[in-house]
Amino acid sequence: MTTPVPRWSDLDRLIHEPARLMIVTLLYAVEQADFLYLLHETGLTRGNLSAHLSKLEEAGYVQITKTFRGKIPHTLVSLTPAGRQAFETYRQQLSRFISTS
Repeated sequence: MTTPVPRWSDLDRLIHEPARLMIVTLLYAVEQADFLYLLHETGLTRGNLSAHLSKLEEAGYVQITKTFRGKIPHTLVSLTPAGRQAFETYRQQLSRFISTS
């Protein structure tokens, strides 16, 4: 039985967007990351990062926890099991595209 040739339309468009791909890739490697770490590593603006995190949260791919350290807000972000699975599927599909090229 041969593996069907992958189609670009099968890729998760939410993850495929470059900024969200950076975010999900960073989160995949850690248990959780704070907002400032993601801000620094992605090079996005605060508003842009917030918007992308909101889209990922709406899809159920990330969990956002807002707390305080004293009086300073502290936002932690982590991949949900669904987000982790979506990223693994995305990586497998992309790998198949590369190997069939």
